[in-house]
Amino acid sequence: MKFETFKAGVWRQRYQYKSFEPAPVNHEWVWEDATINILLESANRALGELNAFSLIVPDIDLFIEMHVVKEAQTSSRIEGTQTGINEALMSEEQIQPEKRDDWREVRNYIDAVNMSIAELKNLPLSNRLLKRTHEILLSGVRGEHKQPGDFRTSQNWIGGSSLADAVFIPPHPDGVQDLMSDLEAFWHNEEIVVPHLIRVAISHYQFETLHPFLDGNGRIGRLMVPLYLVSHGLLAKPSLYLSDFFERNRTSYYDALMRVRVSNDLIHWVRFFLRGVAETATKGRDVFRQVLVLRTEVEHSVLALGKRAANARALLNLLYRKPVVSAADIETALSVSTPTANALIRDFEWLGILKEITGQQRGRAYAFEHYLRLFFS
Repeated sequence: MKFETFKAGVWRQRYQYKSFEPAPVNHEWVWEDATINILLESANRALGELNAFSLIVPDIDLFIEMHVVKEAQTSSRIEGTQTGINEALMSEEQIQPEKRDDWREVRNYIDAVNMSIAELKNLPLSNRLLKRTHEILLSGVRGEHKQPGDFRTSQNWIGGSSLADAVFIPPHPDGVQDLMSDLEAFWHNEEIVVPHLIRVAISHYQFETLHPFLDGNGRIGRLMVPLYLVSHGLLAKPSLYLSDFFERNRTSYYDALMRVRVSNDLIHWVRFFLRGVAETATKGRDVFRQVLVLRTEVEHSVLALGKRAANARALLNLLYRKPVVSAADIETALSVSTPTANALIRDFEWLGILKEITGQQRGRAYAFEHYLRLFFS
């Protein structure tokens, strides 16, 4: 299929509405647009540099956890979930009751990411894995009654309050399973010659157009990108998440997807996607570089604590993974007494590493703000 002559699908009359029935994607793809080749080269180079950093940074999994938290918070924010980054890193009892529903959605996303990445060791990227991820995403939150873990069996829509005024109506549920099977086959079809970043660009468009679940399609569709890259060996670690790019360019993102459906303009979407990969990978590489500099600085500063330096280094390792902590968190994670935990907090406040963020006398939380700014600036 040539990008320039691509037909995205057809509108089919249903009872009182028309659904969009997209064309299958599991076939060869070619293009004449030279800009795509330039953008593909740039995106691959940036992705390779990001991957190189993820292979050389010591204890990289500590910092990958922050990438996951950022992805969860940002991807959920696109869907209207209002949880700040400090809140996302707190325990449930520290969250105000009226904010706990949103907090649980973000934490579910974190659990879903961690589970799906771990499962890639045993299970390839597949509809089975996406369903399992979806089930975790919707567990015990809004959407828990919308067939978690299963493709939809009823019609959904995007935008508007009903089918009558929807911005876009995805395919009829009768065709979802076959189209998702076609998409899964596309991920693993070694008989066609299509670069991986082109495949994942097409796959994200197709998934969001199919909208195969009743809820959570945006989050699962965005998570599918790092799952694909890790599954196919383009990344050793799940260090690239596009939600931040999509959120900052939200209007352009939705417009680019709709432009394919309405005008068959797949070229515009692929260009947009490749720019997003290049920009996000470059930003991620720079964050890893800054993490290494900060790590050297703070680990040097704790040497001033003398005999307490060993516990201080253990606390630093906790903070790289969990940069918002309470005294109780430190007690549990480091297996130290309450006085020792409080003494460590005072030391880290004195060194400028931790800052109290609640302003309360009870239930205090402390943030590693310099570290957080690297990921959320």
